[in-house]
Amino acid sequence: MSRLRIDGLRAPGVDAAELAVAAAECVALFGPSGGGKTRLLRAIADLDEAAGEVFLDDRPRSTFAAPAWRRRVMYLAADSAWWQPQVRDHASDWPAAQLAALGFGDDVLDWEVARLSSGERQRLALVRALARAPDVLLLDEPSANLDVPNTTRVERLIDDWRRSTGGSVLWVSHDPDQRQRVAARAFEIAAGRLRVRPDD
Repeated sequence: MSRLRIDGLRAPGVDAAELAVAAAECVALFGPSGGGKTRLLRAIADLDEAAGEVFLDDRPRSTFAAPAWRRRVMYLAADSAWWQPQVRDHASDWPAAQLAALGFGDDVLDWEVARLSSGERQRLALVRALARAPDVLLLDEPSANLDVPNTTRVERLIDDWRRSTGGSVLWVSHDPDQRQRVAARAFEIAAGRLRVRPDD
């Protein structure tokens, strides 16, 4: 059974006829800048309107209330939004083990958001997303602002999460070495079109 399945998802800059991601699987997406990768993730998350259907465990997205869908199919932008002054204010429960896995102590919850570097924001946004216990993660370059050690931490945490929970991951990455490390399969998006077969 596919945990996440796309069927004829189309919108301006998005043409994804089909894609299935199994439970505990990571699938990578790549392609030129402006090619439609972010637009596809946002369409799957129901943040942008699109024709077609997306399924979670064979249940169509159209049967979910939008907030419920977005909690279960979680989109993580490359540059995350922060709307309160302190880190702790952005989630009701911050898992200490996941904070530690990304190099943070519990004291990070008392930090002011204004003092965070772009890389710290990116890592903390991942923990914030995982704290909401999603079924699917839609990751838009989640390690783009990170050095090698912190990239390794992020890759390891996401791998541990999907293996322990059965969660599915759709991961946008420009780095071919990273795609090979984290994903079982990788597909190209160009001019909005998702290619899942050689003749697409």
